[in-house]
Amino acid sequence: MLRSNITDWTPNTLCQAYIQLTEAEAAFHIHKSDLSLRPMWHHLEASVEAHILICFLAYVLWKTLSQPCKAAGLGDEPRQVLDELREIRLIDIVMTTHGGHAIRRRCVTQPGKEQAILLKQLGIQLPRQLKITKM
Repeated sequence: MLRSNITDWTPNTLCQAYIQLTEAEAAFHIHKSDLSLRPMWHHLEASVEAHILICFLAYVLWKTLSQPCKAAGLGDEPRQVLDELREIRLIDIVMTTHGGHAIRRRCVTQPGKEQAILLKQLGIQLPRQLKITKM
């Protein structure tokens, strides 16, 4: 039940406005908790605008990442998924030959059981060890 002093709105309009309010509050919570963004003191207007843009882009990326998680039945908060997948590493090993050529070998760590399940649910396939390439 919602109670309001606004008399010229329909109940549906009032309910939609309340839902938007809770979504805005949730966005600020995500900014502070998951994205670890905090207020900053800027002295130039351009710095303020740049900070707002970065915060907005971080939030958009966060919400974009939440869509495949939600579609895979993993909830709509990607924090736990990202924490679990953070252990997967991709590294390039670069070796120089006697002739002065650099050879690169890309290696990917093998996911653990839980990581493999998450990757499968998200429809993500890790690259296998890539071919040796001359640089």
